[in-house]
Amino acid sequence: MEEGERTMLRSEWIAQRQQRQSAAGLDVMTQLHFARRGEITEEMEYVAKRENVPAEVIRAEVAAGRMIIPANVKHPELEPMCIGVESKCKVNANIGNSATTSDIDGELEKLRVAVKYGADTVMDLSTGGGIHEIRESIMRNSPVPIGTVPIYQALSKVKRIRDLTPQIILETIEEQAEQGVDYMTIHAGILVQYLPMVSKRITGIVSRGGAILAEWMIENHKQNLLYDHFEDICKIFRKYDVSFSLGDSLRPGSIHDASDDAQFAELKTLGELTKKAWEYEVQVMIEGPGHVPMDQIKLQVDKEVELCHAAPFYTLGPLVTDIAPGYDHITSAIGAAMIGWHGASMLCYVTPKEHLGLPNAEDVKQGLIAYKIAAHAADIARHRPGAQDRDNELSKARYAFDWNRQFELSIDPETARAMHDETLPEEGYKDAKFCSMCGPKFCSMNHSAKIDEYNAQVLGMEKSADLVQLNVSGD
Repeated sequence: MEEGERTMLRSEWIAQRQQRQSAAGLDVMTQLHFARRGEITEEMEYVAKRENVPAEVIRAEVAAGRMIIPANVKHPELEPMCIGVESKCKVNANIGNSATTSDIDGELEKLRVAVKYGADTVMDLSTGGGIHEIRESIMRNSPVPIGTVPIYQALSKVKRIRDLTPQIILETIEEQAEQGVDYMTIHAGILVQYLPMVSKRITGIVSRGGAILAEWMIENHKQNLLYDHFEDICKIFRKYDVSFSLGDSLRPGSIHDASDDAQFAELKTLGELTKKAWEYEVQVMIEGPGHVPMDQIKLQVDKEVELCHAAPFYTLGPLVTDIAPGYDHITSAIGAAMIGWHGASMLCYVTPKEHLGLPNAEDVKQGLIAYKIAAHAADIARHRPGAQDRDNELSKARYAFDWNRQFELSIDPETARAMHDETLPEEGYKDAKFCSMCGPKFCSMNHSAKIDEYNAQVLGMEKSADLVQLNVSGD
């Protein structure tokens, strides 16, 4: 669907619902509100077609809190999608500037690349100058849901962390909601009594938002202001239909720190906050780790389902080893495929620059491709209807040496074509029944094709013999 067509459609849907809600004296616009009323919204219908499931399934999952449709009423450019265990596994891409780099064009290029290579949502994690302007450009150009971490912008409004106030936080959240942000990471689960629990960790608190709030609590000798003002945030979210992405401030930043008391204490609090958000009919997903060895990945999902009432689980990786700086899109994609298989609903990509620097557009591409592979592998493992169809079609094309069809079906057609053509540069070889790995004499598929011909002949002979036998028996 073209951008103008999308904007017009959603604008009409939203205006009609707002008119009905206003007439009824209600200020709640969330998909959860309508789902609980038994109403299938246009967004739910749209999502059902994308997921190839009945619209009632989408409505029921949203109503139960097991699925969210992040779709702010101020983001009409959006093409509705869903995040939930009964839908395909989704992938988020992080973009955004840093304190040392501020460039709207650069961020829009990252957005373009992210959407091109299949990002289902994008988070703008800008922390430097021009945050508002960068986000406005991203919002108006994004067909996918946009997420943010509002404490980053709030921090830019004060000189010291200790100077943050509830008013600054709430004003920032409302400002971003008004711009159209579809979901926000709110680190409301890190409590002052949990801070001593990180003393045995190697990497302490690795969440930026979590570390900021930890310092704020220590400096001000107060409880987490996001926790204390959680209901105020809910009231803002319900007006715009902003979804919570409840932040895992105490996620493990190394495999040594995985599954410790601090992580699960916060997770329990996130479960309590989930129920509070649901009271306001606000949609919720839960953020997860982090760095986790493979043998603890299923435990992470089981604990989230138990403590957070099966709200959608949105995980960063997890990275399954800590020894590969520069390749953490690989170390994390391994964990991402596994946690998606066990029940995570969305995977937050990791780029090759993780732990090393600010990603550029090429890093975004590499991270996304690794994670689209992981999410697709998880869908196959969970036996999603139709998930394996593309694999089967590509395999048939591969066996038939239909190179163009292979490229068309691949996750990165340009790279696949370039790699194939690199070592068979002459035009005569572009449709060859072999590649440069095996050549014409050692290609297993060429030999296998001859076996297929033989089997077909044998099968044909056997069928002929069976027919003769049937005729003889008939006589």
